[in-house]
Amino acid sequence: MANMIDGKLIAASLRDECAQRVLTLKEKGVSPRLDVIIVGDDPASHQYVNSRLKDCADIGLESITHTLPAVAEQAELVDLIEQLNADAAVHGILLQMPLPKSMNSDEVIAHISPKKDVDGLTVANAGALYTGREGFAPCTPSSVMTLIKSTGVPIKGKNAVVVGRSIVVGKPAAMLLLKEHATVTICHSRTADLAAHTRDADILVAAVGVPGLIKGDMIKPGAVVVDAGINRVDGKTVGDVEFESAEKVAGYISPVPGGVGPVTRKILLANTLTAAERMNEAE
Repeated sequence: MANMIDGKLIAASLRDECAQRVLTLKEKGVSPRLDVIIVGDDPASHQYVNSRLKDCADIGLESITHTLPAVAEQAELVDLIEQLNADAAVHGILLQMPLPKSMNSDEVIAHISPKKDVDGLTVANAGALYTGREGFAPCTPSSVMTLIKSTGVPIKGKNAVVVGRSIVVGKPAAMLLLKEHATVTICHSRTADLAAHTRDADILVAAVGVPGLIKGDMIKPGAVVVDAGINRVDGKTVGDVEFESAEKVAGYISPVPGGVGPVTRKILLANTLTAAERMNEAE
């Protein structure tokens, strides 16, 4: 049976680290702050934002929410972002997605300062990740790496397979693994004989958004399996890995829920604090 990668336990440790970093910054006269922008009245989006605000309050990180109506013009949103970019009191900007269909997400995101893009959405931060420069990686793949490293299994030289090629999880996860000297294969919905690839993986990351796609017989015995999938099936949240069969084969496995998700929330806080620390050092 696989060892469980306890995301809640890891998140609790990250929470304590972030709380200490907040105190250290405040001792230096810096009050770290995350500004959240939400457009429209989608209940799921507001629930997501409210949970992030609670996370901030829990560690003493100031957070301010800016709410625009769904009928707002794109120019109004861009103007707000530019104001936050120019405000030295703001260290992180979180733009809640999705935006209304009337807006071009790529155009809007392009206006976020890379230094304050703590969700790692801008092309500049994607480029920084690709080229190994300083920047912010998206929170979910950063969480994936945190879970992998928590196992103590060396990444260097290992065969890593990422199932999924989205710009917010799959591709950046592959780049982060490559940075740690893994040999990386990216698979996706059109990969021929997916199982042939996954069975060769010492480290397997599932991030394709297909419930139970990865079965136990597709996993190399003893592999580290991190499930970044979040799917709703019959009222329950499940991952991309069929947990019951996978845990009998894997060496380490993260559950859904309770794996990547809790850590992702704390990575957002950590990124905001990193942004504040960098800005303070630059002054």
